[in-house]
Amino acid sequence: MEKRELLKETIKHVDITAYDSTPLIDAMRDMSFTSRDTARAADILTMMTRDPGCTNILTLAGSTSAAGCMQVYVEMVRHKIIDVVVATGASIIDMDLFEALGFKHYKGRTDVPDTLLRELYIDRIYDTFIDEEELQVCDNVTYSLANTLEKRPYSSREFIWELGRWLVQNAVKKNSLIQTCYECGVPIFCPAFSDSSAGFGLAKHQWEHPDHHLSIDSVKDFVELTRIKIAAGDTGLFMVGGGVPKNFTQDTVVCAEILGHEVPMHKYAIQVTVADVRDGACSSSTLKEACSWGKVDVTYEQMVYAEGTTVIPLIASYVYHGNEWKKRDYKRWAHLFQK
Repeated sequence: MEKRELLKETIKHVDITAYDSTPLIDAMRDMSFTSRDTARAADILTMMTRDPGCTNILTLAGSTSAAGCMQVYVEMVRHKIIDVVVATGASIIDMDLFEALGFKHYKGRTDVPDTLLRELYIDRIYDTFIDEEELQVCDNVTYSLANTLEKRPYSSREFIWELGRWLVQNAVKKNSLIQTCYECGVPIFCPAFSDSSAGFGLAKHQWEHPDHHLSIDSVKDFVELTRIKIAAGDTGLFMVGGGVPKNFTQDTVVCAEILGHEVPMHKYAIQVTVADVRDGACSSSTLKEACSWGKVDVTYEQMVYAEGTTVIPLIASYVYHGNEWKKRDYKRWAHLFQK
């Protein structure tokens, strides 16, 4: 089996603007189980979009971007449904920057021996394949960019903003999430930024410049996102998976209080997850549990226990075709940090 045989069918990203899920969501509202939960999540995201004073934050963990939801998130930003993004480094670099450079994710299989995939330099995400040689280009882009910037501590937001500026001139695919956020003034935070291809590039940069180098300051990320929470007041969360992005974003309420600012708990919250709550892990904690920590109000919250690619396009398409976003303005929180 040759590499070209395995990397021949590309993943196609779903376009929420091309179909209207409204009739299906409306039908699901009168059903039970995950269907009704999904419809209520769509209703809450509509409320978030309709609320002009609410800042909407998307948190991304897991691999839905590689699996076909990449453009869902792009359209949510472009159409003012989302004002801030908090994500894993993999979502932003290994998946989004990767495709912005012209590379593709491929339909894979779970029955191909992983030892063979390693020999062929193919990385596997369940049934999705990635060309490792292409992925290493992401390492080199972050390495090269770091070499051109001022040598000091950066928040991940600052560094990704510079990536967006670079993509305006150099992207092969022009509608990446990084570039769209840059053009719409939407900040992207990756509080565990080094846990991605960016980490390899920045490690090489620091290795070659041990005494004078660029670094990523995750505490600066926390302060910056908390500044947005303080300035915004009312906030809504649309959370895909859990992990660091989920807890990092929820914690801004507590951080603001510690910094001497009284802010409301996150007013709206939706989490799409398959995590089991019984192990007590933070990534699987329910939104009701987050209320006990003073993070999330429970009036408008909904857990949706589903694999993300099955329900996220339906929810996002419903809100897009509801047209509430047409009444919103870009909040451009990225400009809060510009000197």
